[in-house]
Amino acid sequence: MPKFLFIYHAEPDFTPPTTEAGGQAEMAAWGAWMEAIGPAMLDAGEPVGKSRKVSAAGVSDVVENPSFGWSIIEAADMDAACAMAAGNPMVAGGGHVEVAEIMPLEM
Repeated sequence: MPKFLFIYHAEPDFTPPTTEAGGQAEMAAWGAWMEAIGPAMLDAGEPVGKSRKVSAAGVSDVVENPSFGWSIIEAADMDAACAMAAGNPMVAGGGHVEVAEIMPLEM
């Protein structure tokens, strides 16, 4: 079955919860979503820190719409993977989930 990479993006003005209760509510939403995904969640992934952009022009701290984390899921096809991503807390919070099929290398 195909595997898909979910890359989590928030809006540029995103601010994480500033209270313990807000943080717990956010973690509960992520936990509920991951539970709904069930065994299709192959790797829950990790949050990521501030990123930098490397291009032919050099290195920049300005990254348009940076990622906040990633996961790897298994789904029948792209449509099924996108349906799983639709319930993600990033989507409910105004962000989005980038969904890309992982293409195995044939050597």
